[in-house]
Amino acid sequence: MRKFLVILDDSRECLNAMRFAAMRAAKTGGGVQILSVIPPEEFNHWIGVSDIMREEARERITVHFEVFAKWMRDRQNVDPELVIREGEAVTEILAQIKADPDIGVLVLGAGTERKGPGPLVTQMSRSAGTLPVPITIVPGDMSKERLEAIT
Repeated sequence: MRKFLVILDDSRECLNAMRFAAMRAAKTGGGVQILSVIPPEEFNHWIGVSDIMREEARERITVHFEVFAKWMRDRQNVDPELVIREGEAVTEILAQIKADPDIGVLVLGAGTERKGPGPLVTQMSRSAGTLPVPITIVPGDMSKERLEAIT
């Protein structure tokens, strides 16, 4: 089964990427894999503190994931899977794509601010020509109705 890999982070545009991935998966018989990457700088503390912070980050991610997962199950009949990795975002995204041969599309949400589409979209777009899967970039300000129409 082809999976849509979507990135769970704290950005506003993440919501539209989640919606798009779930709608496309529902309409094409695919699956959704949600990847959240914990940056390494969050754990530059003493070992005991670092372990507590790592566990808190995982709990926060899991709670955030459950909100999206409930919507995907209830509205799109898609049961997503969660993957949590630690490291630099681009490196871990590429590692996850290589680790799971069922991933067929990377779905990213583009920011709407003047600074550009966001660091992840910018970095992944630079290497788009050599990626093992296509990227779908979903505009962050696209309406739910428009997303439904194009998926």
